[in-house]
Amino acid sequence: MDYLEIEGGYRLNGEVTISGAKNAALPIIAATILSDKAVVLKNLPNVVDIRTLLKLLAMLGAKVEHSDTEAKIDCSSITSTKAVYEIVAQMRASILVLGPLLGRFKHCEVSLPGGCAIGQRPIDLHIKAVEALGAEVSLEHGYVVAKAKNGLKGNKIIFDKITVGGTENAVMAAAMAEGVTEIVNAAKEPEVVQLCEMLDMGGAKIEGIGSSRLKIHGTNGKPLEFKEPIEIIPDRIEAGTYLCVGAITKSEITLKNVNTEHIQTSIEKLESMGCSFNIKKDEITIFPAKELESVNIVTAEYPGFPTDMQAQFMAVATLANKESLIEERLFENRFMHVSELNRLGADIWLKGNVAAVRPVKELIGAEVMATDLRASSALVIAALAAKGVTKIRRIYHLDRGYDRLEEKLSKIGAKVVRKKS
Repeated sequence: MDYLEIEGGYRLNGEVTISGAKNAALPIIAATILSDKAVVLKNLPNVVDIRTLLKLLAMLGAKVEHSDTEAKIDCSSITSTKAVYEIVAQMRASILVLGPLLGRFKHCEVSLPGGCAIGQRPIDLHIKAVEALGAEVSLEHGYVVAKAKNGLKGNKIIFDKITVGGTENAVMAAAMAEGVTEIVNAAKEPEVVQLCEMLDMGGAKIEGIGSSRLKIHGTNGKPLEFKEPIEIIPDRIEAGTYLCVGAITKSEITLKNVNTEHIQTSIEKLESMGCSFNIKKDEITIFPAKELESVNIVTAEYPGFPTDMQAQFMAVATLANKESLIEERLFENRFMHVSELNRLGADIWLKGNVAAVRPVKELIGAEVMATDLRASSALVIAALAAKGVTKIRRIYHLDRGYDRLEEKLSKIGAKVVRKKS
């Protein structure tokens, strides 16, 4: 099994080109199901999650041509509407095929992600959304079976809490429905915005894009048509991660192909920690702080501080001059990286959903284990600043969401090597 070996303590310098956003690409790939013509996607990140979803579409019968950062997907040949457990269990985002399959084919069977029960995580919001559009939904042998014999009908969908995936599924389901669908308390993330812009371009007119209230004018069963190649937006989480690399290693790093509006909260938090920036249209350079200041963070839905950046900032805060407080309000079990950071010499204490990060003089290399995608990147960030060698196990988590991580880090001077145990 692959692991990363990182020798820390070096100053880095150079440029990193940010890849396309995984979290934007996944719903857009799913949305190609709504068309009966070929769709070209560009600036795809070369990560495992993308390949997994493309494999799922191919299993449904779509013709998929994929090379590095580009894919051509033709869903006119889909012969199956069953998303099998074998694939869905590998990636929760596979649930995103629910809305488009149901919208276009009026029937689908989608395995519960990871075999979990409805309600443990917000799959129930996805279900309620399609039910509001007239679908009959049942749970059979671990599969969500959804039927809309006469097609979906526009309706009002009110989300009790903000859900990114639920909003995406609802918008895609509504795109080919009859009449107008209104979504209240919709997610406003940039990835949701790009999906809505794509569907609007394809023929499902959408009002309120970027707001918490969306109105989708469905095509009444007519497949969407995406004439132009769709270029995936830059990955704001990858960009924020490399800014954290610069902050903790006291390095000047320039990021290319980045939307600085999407990473405004990360920029502001790093500024409060003493870093400064040179910001241009699609690039940003970080100038590190002479001494890292402490930081207080509360995660929130966009445009608040992203939960997907919480772990990375915790790694940076370990070397701040005073105690930092980080409160996680969106997800449980989002502090699994704490024990592994402590193995590197951090001093982090947990009380419920709040982490107190006490300052330490230095981090020391050790053998650690990645527990999830963002926790993995936090360990990489800490390892780059740690004295000595760190070995990070279970990096298949990293491969799900970071495109060519060790290659990009090596180009700016990091001592990082992928090895096999």
